[in-house]
Amino acid sequence: MNQQLEQALLDSWQERQEYAEQMLPLMGKLYRDFAVEITVFGKPLMGASVIDIIKAHRSVRLHKEEKLKVRYSFAVLEALAGMTLAPAKIDIGKLAYGFFHEERAADLDMKGYLTRELEGVAGCVDNHAPQDVVLYGFGRIGRIMARLLIERQGKNNKLRLRAIVVRGGKDGDLEKRASLLRRDSVHGPFNGSITVDHERNALKANGSFIQVIYANSPEEVDYEQYGIKNALVVDNTGVWRDRDGLSKHLESKGVAKVLLTAPGKGDIKNIVYGVNHDDIEAADQIMSAASCTTNAITPVLKALDEKYGIRNGHVETVHSYTNDQNLIDNFHKAERRGRSASLNMVITETGAAKAVSKAYPKLAGKLTGNAIRVPTPNVSLAILNLNLENPTSKEEINEYLKEAALRSDLQDQIDYTASTEIVSTDLVGSRAASVVDSQATITSDDRVTLYVWYDNEFGYTCQVVRVAQKMAGLSFENVPNW
Repeated sequence: MNQQLEQALLDSWQERQEYAEQMLPLMGKLYRDFAVEITVFGKPLMGASVIDIIKAHRSVRLHKEEKLKVRYSFAVLEALAGMTLAPAKIDIGKLAYGFFHEERAADLDMKGYLTRELEGVAGCVDNHAPQDVVLYGFGRIGRIMARLLIERQGKNNKLRLRAIVVRGGKDGDLEKRASLLRRDSVHGPFNGSITVDHERNALKANGSFIQVIYANSPEEVDYEQYGIKNALVVDNTGVWRDRDGLSKHLESKGVAKVLLTAPGKGDIKNIVYGVNHDDIEAADQIMSAASCTTNAITPVLKALDEKYGIRNGHVETVHSYTNDQNLIDNFHKAERRGRSASLNMVITETGAAKAVSKAYPKLAGKLTGNAIRVPTPNVSLAILNLNLENPTSKEEINEYLKEAALRSDLQDQIDYTASTEIVSTDLVGSRAASVVDSQATITSDDRVTLYVWYDNEFGYTCQVVRVAQKMAGLSFENVPNW
């Protein structure tokens, strides 16, 4: 009997593995040909491995009593591969569950079912022109942005990384830039091949030709001489955060728009995708993607305010150290930040609580905030202590946020975990702006404390990409919408 059980377990695993292996080229072709990204119950499979696909199917148990077989999703994916599709995020998990378990198809065959469920996507032709993208600065966010853009490389790719702009130009600089993109102590090796083109001063990565431009100020660059036109410049330096400073980019030939990966000052719109991205207008030339913490907490706060109402609250962030701190004790203009980041917890300030109101004005004046920098290199935690207008329970609020992560307009921003063992390193590489730790939720009548994890590098940069897509006039619908 034990041998039979062992053989059954092995057979089941190998079946899942084989179907997952067959899914990889289909997902790649759908993205390259149609800019279609595949998910399973909200779990993104962009760049996924065979094991990632199997684990995504296991996570369906969080939402459904009956597990979803990988072969069911494969059947949906195989049918999609034979269709003409507009750019979208297609949840093959929901589609497979609806077809095989919930009988949503009625008397329809697979193709008819998918045509109905993917109305507005199936059979549609995409007329969006590609958008040239330039990364101004190549630090932590710049290099992750490069990875995210390069992984989307394909003939139907709409955001095309054309150049990076850095200071320097000394001997060996290109090799150093390539090495930093190729290897990352936090996010691991680059998924692909990177070579250096010394003759043309460029990097080649997975079929992308990326011009490396050396400049000390934005206005001295002529992008048109490199064939770059109407570019979206993503400023990762944080040197200029107001309109006057960022407008320097617009003086360069070949630049149409600018996106700042830091909180903007003055009248610059601070965009948290999923919350106020509809504020982006075609005529807007300068935008801010706000901060990593603002992107992490605002979607959750918006969801809670819409359901329960938030009277007031305090946000405490436990934040990984950043480049602006010292590795060992040394002078720093800010209080406490001069002390060694690798040895100390450092109390500091955060403007994220106040910045929430720029993206979601209903919470203006209702939140306070502070931060503690801790000796970890990545992944941070926001602790939301809130007083609500209406009472709730741990079970109710967790169920609401779980559904928000799966079905709401904030499903790309909010993720959800029911694990009792999860720790910060488990969230490295999360593509959501935030991950609600449901097992840590505390409630007492109208008071709630929520623990919200966020990859302050990778998750935030995914939000930057979404803002960039919106600025480029690209719309990627989540389907099916149930």
